[in-house]
Amino acid sequence: MTLDIRYSNHPDDSKHYDTAELRKNYLIEKVFVADEIALTYSHQDRMIAGGAMPVKEELKLGSTKELGTEYFLERREMGIINVGGKGVITLDGTEYELDYKDGMYIGMGTKEISFRSADGSKPAKFYINSSPAHKTYPTVFITKEKANHRPLGSEENMNKRVVNQYIHPNVCESCALQMGMTELDKTSSWNTMPSHTHERRMEVYFYFELEDDNIVFHFMGQPQETRHIIMHNEQAVISPSWSIHSGTATSNYTFIWGMCGENQTYDDMDTIGNLDLR
Repeated sequence: MTLDIRYSNHPDDSKHYDTAELRKNYLIEKVFVADEIALTYSHQDRMIAGGAMPVKEELKLGSTKELGTEYFLERREMGIINVGGKGVITLDGTEYELDYKDGMYIGMGTKEISFRSADGSKPAKFYINSSPAHKTYPTVFITKEKANHRPLGSEENMNKRVVNQYIHPNVCESCALQMGMTELDKTSSWNTMPSHTHERRMEVYFYFELEDDNIVFHFMGQPQETRHIIMHNEQAVISPSWSIHSGTATSNYTFIWGMCGENQTYDDMDTIGNLDLR
């Protein structure tokens, strides 16, 4: 298992970042590595994001010095959505089979976690978010059908989409983590516009289902100091609580969002008018 550390920074610092510095601080360029668990530890609310891609081997999740615990979920909870072929997650001896876009909430206190693919030629790709926890809640297997579905946007504004809330109070209990998947209609390329911030929660975005050479323009920064990061398929980006997090692309796409922080009120946001952006 690899764990890349990203430290928090002040929003004023980002005003001076060039392209390379923005990508170094916020972009998670390689989410999936064959037969590895590749994770990034952000000091923004101590969120961990990354992926497990078992091809030839079963991958076991261990702890690290950075966590200071005997096992990974001793004081954490975890969300997973599979974006690859069929795979199996084993939790303390109990197996769960996840197909494409199936998800899971895993409660604090789960000791042994391993990942394997049903077929190594079509490996599972388990996208992972994990945040600190203070209480144990039941582990829940969540298919896309069981998620809470919220249609939003319109073709006229090029933001017609469905927000599928997987780890959300309407679906299952969690301490701080929320996680879901937004699917854009073929007519649309914008997400979260008008944009917003929420000082109470940070967020991580993972973009996928970008075919061929299509790219995402992920917008970030304070509303009057916006920046952008160009992203490719199956890359993730850290969004601090002070930053907008909006995007458009050269095609439609899907993204997984994960949040943690002060509350679990999904609509608790500070909306920014389009004409107020700079």
